[in-house]
Amino acid sequence: MELWDVYEINRNKTNKTMVRGEPFEKNNYHLVVHVCVFNSNGEMLIQQRQPFKKGWSNMWDITVGGSAIKGDTSQSAAERELYEEIGLTIDFKNIRPHITINFNNGFDDVYLIEQEVDINELSLQYEEVQNVKWASKEEIFSMIESGEFIPYYQSLIQLFFDIRKKYGCTKQNDSTL
Repeated sequence: MELWDVYEINRNKTNKTMVRGEPFEKNNYHLVVHVCVFNSNGEMLIQQRQPFKKGWSNMWDITVGGSAIKGDTSQSAAERELYEEIGLTIDFKNIRPHITINFNNGFDDVYLIEQEVDINELSLQYEEVQNVKWASKEEIFSMIESGEFIPYYQSLIQLFFDIRKKYGCTKQNDSTL
């Protein structure tokens, strides 16, 4: 049984928890994290979900993602998911999400990390991940079109590639704005 902290609309934690899979009460939200790892060649590390995994089975996905569990911060959830799913350790203590996307039942923090990773040294979580590989933006677009990749908006994937090395909404980051 997995417990989630419950948040209110302004992303403040309440003193409530909920059990994963149970219906959401009105005005209750939870936190999800996604981590996209890029290499210096501008490729994203992607994972293929197990054929027996519930939801998007056998499909390719961005590096990792999952729900924060009770007591997690966004950073600790990202760190835990990355380690659990592919065995990669990154300290998220001083890393902020690049973007947060609101969805019907919560908040999705997206971290964009650049790091050289030898995929042969990763430890894939059997329950979740069957394979990993490096993929270019064009390859991911092609996989979305062919139905092999979770059907993210291509513009979202484009945004991940565009902003992976910087924070902010403009090409020129000006800290005085």
